[in-house]
Amino acid sequence: MALSNFQLLGILNDMLKPELIQDGCPNGLQVEGRATVATLVTGVTASQALIDRAIELNADAIFVHHGYFWRGEDMTITGMKKNRLAALLKHDINLYAYHLPLDVHPTLGNNVQLAQRLGIANIENLEAAKVSIALKGEFSESLSVEQLTKRIEHTLGRVPLVEPAQKPLINSVAWCTGGGQKYIDLAARLGIDAFITGEVSEQTIHTAREMNIHFFAAGHHATERFGAQAVGEFLAIHHGLDVQFVDIANPA
Repeated sequence: MALSNFQLLGILNDMLKPELIQDGCPNGLQVEGRATVATLVTGVTASQALIDRAIELNADAIFVHHGYFWRGEDMTITGMKKNRLAALLKHDINLYAYHLPLDVHPTLGNNVQLAQRLGIANIENLEAAKVSIALKGEFSESLSVEQLTKRIEHTLGRVPLVEPAQKPLINSVAWCTGGGQKYIDLAARLGIDAFITGEVSEQTIHTAREMNIHFFAAGHHATERFGAQAVGEFLAIHHGLDVQFVDIANPA
């Protein structure tokens, strides 16, 4: 089955609702390609390697979490950006990118998808806002730091950086995939036992130590692989697109 590229845009906008959240980049169709989309490659970041793989697969479109045109970036089309855009335009490939809207989607989003894989239940907003980027929840059984570390390693295929707190067990947990380490302060103030994110900043370790909260940094790329996969699976099942997720390895 095939859709027009703007039909697909409408489906994605209806599903991910980018108008509900402020972001640092445009969400939606960032680069227009061929008018009809039957084959779709999904991935985390619109890197050259992902574009090259989409070209090899003769994809009509790419769907990613990290696209282009970020607030504050150089607006000139040179170097790496020129090469990426030239490849997309030469091969007439549509690029769809959704950043925060993909993080926060209640069923397909990066945060919820990670929670499902880690066995987190009773999910609620961490922030007192209509749309919370970070979430909180509970484990059905108390976990030790070692047990949660092993669970993260098994789920993501990498050993997380861990800063343990002075408390024996973990019942409650907050998390934000990717670069969400700033939410550790709010999680600690709410008395949550552990916080999981992708990246770590120098000051985050001091926060974890001084506010007595277990901290896990499991990789920006690793924690954000699941939203794009889930969207692709949804489009394949409900709209008949031929979808392939391409994971471009990234240790960050």
